[in-house]
Amino acid sequence: MNGTDFSIFNIFTMLGGLAFFLYGMNVMSTGLEKLTGGKLEVALKKMTSNKFMAIILGMVVTIAIQSSSAMTVMLVGFVNSGLMSLEQTVGVCFGSDIGTTLTAWILSLAGVDGKNPFVKMLKPTSFAPIVAIIGVMLIMGAKKNKHKDIGRILVGFAIIMTGMSLMSDSVSPLANSPKFQEILTAFHNPILGVLVGAGFTGIIQSSAASVGILQAFSQTGALTYGMALPIIMGLNIGTCVTALISSIGVNKNAKRVACIHILIKVLGTLILLPVALILQHVVQLSIFDQTVGFVGIAVMHSIFNIATTIILLPFTPMLVKLSRIIVRDKEGGEAEVEENRLRGLDERFLKTPAVAVETCRSTTIEMANITSESINDALDLLVSDYNEEKCQSVIEAEDLIDHYEDKINSYLVRLSKSSVTGKDSRRVSKMMHCVGNFERISDHAVNLIESVQECKEKGIKFSDECINELKVISEAISENISIAFNAYITDDLGAAHKVEPLEEVVDNLSTELKNRHIRRLQNDECTVELGYIFQDILTNLERISDHCSNIAGCLIETDEKTNLHAYLHDVKENDETFRNEYRVYSERYFAKLDDVIAHEA
Repeated sequence: MNGTDFSIFNIFTMLGGLAFFLYGMNVMSTGLEKLTGGKLEVALKKMTSNKFMAIILGMVVTIAIQSSSAMTVMLVGFVNSGLMSLEQTVGVCFGSDIGTTLTAWILSLAGVDGKNPFVKMLKPTSFAPIVAIIGVMLIMGAKKNKHKDIGRILVGFAIIMTGMSLMSDSVSPLANSPKFQEILTAFHNPILGVLVGAGFTGIIQSSAASVGILQAFSQTGALTYGMALPIIMGLNIGTCVTALISSIGVNKNAKRVACIHILIKVLGTLILLPVALILQHVVQLSIFDQTVGFVGIAVMHSIFNIATTIILLPFTPMLVKLSRIIVRDKEGGEAEVEENRLRGLDERFLKTPAVAVETCRSTTIEMANITSESINDALDLLVSDYNEEKCQSVIEAEDLIDHYEDKINSYLVRLSKSSVTGKDSRRVSKMMHCVGNFERISDHAVNLIESVQECKEKGIKFSDECINELKVISEAISENISIAFNAYITDDLGAAHKVEPLEEVVDNLSTELKNRHIRRLQNDECTVELGYIFQDILTNLERISDHCSNIAGCLIETDEKTNLHAYLHDVKENDETFRNEYRVYSERYFAKLDDVIAHEA
């Protein structure tokens, strides 16, 4: 071959261009995902009841994160976690397929040609360096993470366009290569075109990169519309490989999401390819024999996905039924039962950290609600008749909460190693601190139950005065639990600031109850054995209130970026609001204690 022929160096350049392209896509999609903060992705599980809204949402999310594969992986995770139903995902799949075609239109800018300076500025070789410079300046100079993310998006975009230019330049010598022309004659067979497109995209797992390479090869002038269309259909099928891989080890419905994604692409090809062949060979439309370029490939890519959506959307229920036939339920078609309450912590979400943070937070809220119910049951058992069923319920809840803590902490450790935004990093930090406090509160709930059971087994019980005193402090603790847990669930810093004044009142109530109990012991109104149990109960009640304070303190320390010990010292010494709230709580609960004395008198 002479100097202008295709050589091994051209192959290296093309592979290097592909590497730049794939890396640029990764950088840009990561930046876009951070910039959106996962809000769009999380909205998927809330706004997919209407299939047309689902299509729009699927388009928007895919455009925002620039990856239909990532979109499908998220859908598999949502269904596996029970956050979305199988039926809800179909419209999102259609929307995602349409949204991913935007990349081809962006890449078609590489084919812009003209002498006009404004037109030339649309070429990647002209504006990519400028975009890269702006991006690097934002990454290195910006103080806000949001601006740094915009910089990463711009740099990623510049890298993509650089890779596109490298691929185009590397294949340009093929335009005059007889051997290449001979190879291309094989692509007059549409079946081969579909298979090659599917196989290549399946290997690199990026339909955007496959479209980019096809657009680069179109610069040789040897590709026609008739040859390119089957390849485009094939690469749409090949992109489903990522969904197949993500469906390994998930429940049946999640496997069906991947199945539906494949069905959409395959059925679209089976319907539209014969139509295209009829138009080409029977009707003999001349366009199929014309040379295709960047824009032509983008047009065909869009038409295929939009036409597939229009044709198959009315048959959404049939797609779901077909997926159930292909992926059958066990035992004669009975739906499998998902027993794992922690299935929301799906590893697939770790690829989109913002979604992982949100689903993990949902799981910690479940844990908080279980803990709240458990401790309130335990507090109720302190001052009411013995109930074996309720005792066992608290003990079983503690085992479940331990399981929650173990799984959530493991997930958070892995999540903390991902690239998360500053806001999400703070949310991860709060979850790490708070789940431990939830677990410790459940431990104290079991300790209270053990005290109740000890009294039952020994046939002893507290006096009415003692029970009424426990009712007062239990009510205060129940209120503090409600405030602290709601502050965590709703991210309400105002509520978090109310916990510490009430915690101080609980400590004072505990001290007062201990003194009263000592007087009863001195007056032989109580036994030493009951005294030990009463002391244990008060100690556990104080610890529960302390953990409520820890939860509220964690929220304040993380969101207000203050030192917790300095904050506590400052509010207790100088904060008038703190003193007023403490006074209100103190007067309320000590008045109730005085009522106990008056009632006994």
